[in-house]
Amino acid sequence: MNTLYIEPFSGLSGDMFLGSLCGLLDAYSDIVELPKKLSLHDTRIEIAQVEKNGIVCKHINVVDLTASNMHQDHGHHRHLSDIIAIIDKADIPKTAKSIAKEIFLLIGEAESQVHDIHIEKIHFHEISGVDSIVDIVGSAILIDQLDIGVTYSDPICLGYGMVSTQHGQLPIPAPATAKLLEGMPCFKGEERGERTTPTGAAILRYLNPIFESPPLAIEKSAYGPGKKDFVAPNVLRLSLGTLSTSIGKIRPVFVVETNIDDCSPELLGDNFQQQLLKSGALDFTITQALMKKSRPGYQVSALVKQVNLESVCDCILENTTAIGVRFYPVERKTLDRSEEILTTDYGKIRIKVFHTPLGTRRVKAEYSDLKKASQIHGIPIIDLKRSIERDE
Repeated sequence: MNTLYIEPFSGLSGDMFLGSLCGLLDAYSDIVELPKKLSLHDTRIEIAQVEKNGIVCKHINVVDLTASNMHQDHGHHRHLSDIIAIIDKADIPKTAKSIAKEIFLLIGEAESQVHDIHIEKIHFHEISGVDSIVDIVGSAILIDQLDIGVTYSDPICLGYGMVSTQHGQLPIPAPATAKLLEGMPCFKGEERGERTTPTGAAILRYLNPIFESPPLAIEKSAYGPGKKDFVAPNVLRLSLGTLSTSIGKIRPVFVVETNIDDCSPELLGDNFQQQLLKSGALDFTITQALMKKSRPGYQVSALVKQVNLESVCDCILENTTAIGVRFYPVERKTLDRSEEILTTDYGKIRIKVFHTPLGTRRVKAEYSDLKKASQIHGIPIIDLKRSIERDE
């Protein structure tokens, strides 16, 4: 798998992501054919070589031929369901469809929270036009092709001032952009103007980067230019490379903890635990503890990536009687892992495959699949587990 390194020193946008991804894979000719695959027959792709402060790269411009003003390529205001329908009917790989839909869903959830409107009732305005659809779907196709194992990123340049939207003048970053970037390190930069758009922020959120400079042996870099010109070069740089074997499997994460002595156990049950995972916890434990004044209590402890640190803290504070949480960084070394689907006499069973540092292969059958097969065939889960894992 590849390691991707993102340098958003001049911000992020959909066309900047698409341009730099195309540069990494030399996929410009494929993107020219994308409107046809999306059945966007009144759309044309124009690719132009541009220079940004001496950096020569290619800009991908998506033109809506139905737009009355050729400088406004946003077309009709679509709902999320309209965009999903376009993606589902597209002649593109299944995995790319899933990535594209997840990115649009991230934008929809952000817009829904900002405007307090149900996600299916939102008119997507700026990101429902053919340019945003091509930018996101095209990026999804290329992300799928890159087979990215881990993503790193530098802090994100936002710009400052006001931006014109369908809702009128809004502060930079626009509210949906700010929502998508929650928990990520950002800076305003020295130039006025919008440097990061909702589309760029959503693609970054999907990639879920670690905000560190990686120990990376860079194999290839590419630049994706934006339309605007600033004093600094308005480009996004993406790099592919390999990490040091000894360092690359060490993942920086945070531990979030709190002690509680006045919370009913039922409040820490399945509903709370599902909320904790949904908010971004990688794993968690709830253990009994003896607290001050000899009160029996609980310690809630969660493992979380930096990008989800705030949401996990908020989840604990919102759903328990805790009045504070503590958190601190830790490092963890993990085994290489992948998921496979086995066709067995009991149906399809997912297995997780792990490789130890010495190269030993381990497998673990997915419990939910074992449970389903056990109910159908009347065989104890433990027997199914032993049979499947032994055969592997």
